[in-house]
Amino acid sequence: MKQAYQLTTDEIMQANGLTELTTGLSAHEAQQRLAKDGKNILEVKPTPKWKIFLRQFNNIVIYILLVATLLTILIGHYTDAIVILAVVILNSLIGYFQETSAANALAKIQEMMAQHATVYRDGQRQDVDAANLVVGDVVFLEAGDNVPADLRIVSADNLRIEESALTGETNSVIKTDEALTDPDVPLADRVNMAYSSTAVTSGSGIGIVVATGEQTEIGKISQEVAQIKPKKTRLTKEIDHVGTVVSYITIIGSAIIFVVGFFLQIYSLPALALAVVAMLVGSIPEGLPATTSVILAFGVSKMAKRYQTIIKSMPAVETLGSVDVIATDKTGTLTKNEMTAIELWSGDRHYTVTGTGYAPEGQLLANGQPTELTDQLKLLLEAGFQANDTVLAEENGKWTINGEPTDGAFLTLYRKVLGVDYQSPFEPLDLLPFDSDYRYIAELTKDQANGRQVIFVKGSPDKLFGMAAQADPHFDAAKWQRRVNEWSQQGKRVIALGYQTVTGENLLEVEHDHLYRGIHLLGLAALQDAPREEVIAALKQMNRAGVAVKMITGDDPQTARAIGHQLGLAPGEIHAITGAEWDRLSPDEQATAAKDNQVFARTTPQNKLEIVNALQKDQLVTAMVGDGVNDAPALKQADIGVAMGIKGTDVAKDAADMILGDDNFATMAAVIEEGRRIYDNIKKSILFLLPTSFAEGLVVAFSILTAQQVPLQPVQLLWINLVAAITIQFAFVFEKAAPGLMNRPPRPVSARLMGRHDLIQMGYVSALMAIFALVSYDWFTGHGSSVVNATTMMINVIVISKLFYFFSIRSDRYGLSQIKTITGKAWLVIGIMLAFQLILTYVPFMQSAFHVTGISLTEWLAVVVFSCLIMLVAEFDKWLRLRKEAHNDQD
Repeated sequence: MKQAYQLTTDEIMQANGLTELTTGLSAHEAQQRLAKDGKNILEVKPTPKWKIFLRQFNNIVIYILLVATLLTILIGHYTDAIVILAVVILNSLIGYFQETSAANALAKIQEMMAQHATVYRDGQRQDVDAANLVVGDVVFLEAGDNVPADLRIVSADNLRIEESALTGETNSVIKTDEALTDPDVPLADRVNMAYSSTAVTSGSGIGIVVATGEQTEIGKISQEVAQIKPKKTRLTKEIDHVGTVVSYITIIGSAIIFVVGFFLQIYSLPALALAVVAMLVGSIPEGLPATTSVILAFGVSKMAKRYQTIIKSMPAVETLGSVDVIATDKTGTLTKNEMTAIELWSGDRHYTVTGTGYAPEGQLLANGQPTELTDQLKLLLEAGFQANDTVLAEENGKWTINGEPTDGAFLTLYRKVLGVDYQSPFEPLDLLPFDSDYRYIAELTKDQANGRQVIFVKGSPDKLFGMAAQADPHFDAAKWQRRVNEWSQQGKRVIALGYQTVTGENLLEVEHDHLYRGIHLLGLAALQDAPREEVIAALKQMNRAGVAVKMITGDDPQTARAIGHQLGLAPGEIHAITGAEWDRLSPDEQATAAKDNQVFARTTPQNKLEIVNALQKDQLVTAMVGDGVNDAPALKQADIGVAMGIKGTDVAKDAADMILGDDNFATMAAVIEEGRRIYDNIKKSILFLLPTSFAEGLVVAFSILTAQQVPLQPVQLLWINLVAAITIQFAFVFEKAAPGLMNRPPRPVSARLMGRHDLIQMGYVSALMAIFALVSYDWFTGHGSSVVNATTMMINVIVISKLFYFFSIRSDRYGLSQIKTITGKAWLVIGIMLAFQLILTYVPFMQSAFHVTGISLTEWLAVVVFSCLIMLVAEFDKWLRLRKEAHNDQD
């Protein structure tokens, strides 16, 4: 079955039951079709906020803490219950706010739909609610309109439509009413179609509605966005896994201890229940979610302040650190989206032009030296300036254009060479606009010096070469074509310029026939959307870090490959594949092609999503960088979606996890490094936190099994977990990136948060911490200390030993030698923790609430001696490992 763009005007009218365009559908027929097909709207069904909040409680750690809360209430320990419940609510609120701040792209897409439309019905032109449009409606379009549905254009008068949000192409598209014969025309090349949510920039036209609502191209995008379910990041999954494993171990251990204690009748039932609650509370790492969130939150804050980057989902910060590949648009992301004329051929002379962008700053050079203007070169500049319908203006110190980038390049070139205040001697009379069928633009002018009329023309070289051959039989088209080919292979856009002096008549307007009588070729200009210098440096850094970058563009593959080389997209050869070639591949072949190619040219919006899917299928953590509506599905599907903050559409921003506030792709290298730093610090904080929780559980379990009084009460365990532990852990927030962090490849998908040695280290540190705490308790009580006094010292032994353990675990090098690298903020956090311990130990109401007492300077010395043993053992283990690694390196 033919697509709408393949049908002729008569065929599309016949298919929709139309006899005359200006008659349109009858109101009765339109109502019947509306009842059958539904309104021209996109349905948005957001998840209720209460459901989002309640599902935050669907976590085994939360279940355990809720059970512990209930048990502490039943046995009358209300302070413990309040603290535990506060932790539960805090964790749930953190998850809730993260989820509700995520993408609301569907609602933004709906807002982009046009509100009103001008249609022909019952022979009258009338405005209707765009929601009531139906297939077959005849819609009138003019400059300033938003296209209300997908239309097949059947009449066009210089109709231009800006489709960048949907197709990614920056230039407005000239529309035609001619049928297209190729059944596989890419979306961006369907010049006889107008798509919902795009904007008419000039001219007027008539189109027949061929799709409404969810059947439109933007509707299909909204369906793709809706079908993509939110994903947990790798870190979230790994932390959930750690929490689940720890929870199961704790539950099983607590159940065994309770059963043993119950049958041995070691304690009364309330005392046994309190002891088991203490074991649960002590063993569960309540501080883990809060600590992780704080580390991530500090990372988010740092990126916002330093890199103008907005992170919408905190776990996305860490995901950045594990990115294997980045898929990105080219225009405006890797390049400046500012076309610049950089080289000229005029006659047989070659010129270069300095300066980039639209600011008229630079020089015209020949052989690297400033050169004088020849008459022909002046005419070439006039041709680019006059055959133009774009405006160049300075606003707040920044030069911008209103119109087409190609035209803007010639306006800048003119002002750059002749001066900002230079007045052209030619008076514009009539413009022949650019037409995609003719591929040139022309202006009829009057030379004010002599009154002669001159037509300046600018456009595709092959078109102007034919015109030049009409005027000069000896015109050497082959020579000029070689120059075109050379520049094209370098990724440059080539524009030809010429003129014709009108003789024998005074024209009122310029027509195509006038130009085909023959022109004088003035020369060629090579234009380039200059690569961003900072992007080139960032790509070098990403290559060193093992992060591949895939460029997705609508450009010709030869041009795109050349730009890829200029950018340094990959260290070796740049491989390219077109969207049409991609579509012919099987899913397995696409996975291979996605990995092997660095450039994806002539792509469709659907291709972007398929490329991301293919990369993820190959177990690659994928980031997607985009700015248009057409990027939304790929942004949401990617492991981390990155939208542009300035030129990005609202839909893209809402679908993304991260927004680059300054549209600077080079920021990606910096945030990837920050993500890796954060991951390292979160891993260290988990390896730091869990041994304490296990040690506390072991202390309680040992006491129960040996029928001794449990030395630590639940409220004291909560103090250790939620105050002392968290304050020390926050020091990891300020840990700097490890040396060589961006010289190592991304961590493999198969890599676990904790390796074999990490588990071994946690095991022996937990055991030693529990043993040293129990030994210190027995030692203190054996030397005449009261139970309260010994308990106080035991709490301080556990807390201070954590401090010494922090010095060891924060670096792969020897801990004591790295103390000098601890930041001032980290020392401040450590100081706060020590202040808390002094307040706990010496402030009367704290002593009463936590059942502790003051200790002497000699007792503090004993606490320090017991505490430093943990660090000495950990450092000895590190010495053994470093020695083994050095031995292996020598082998």
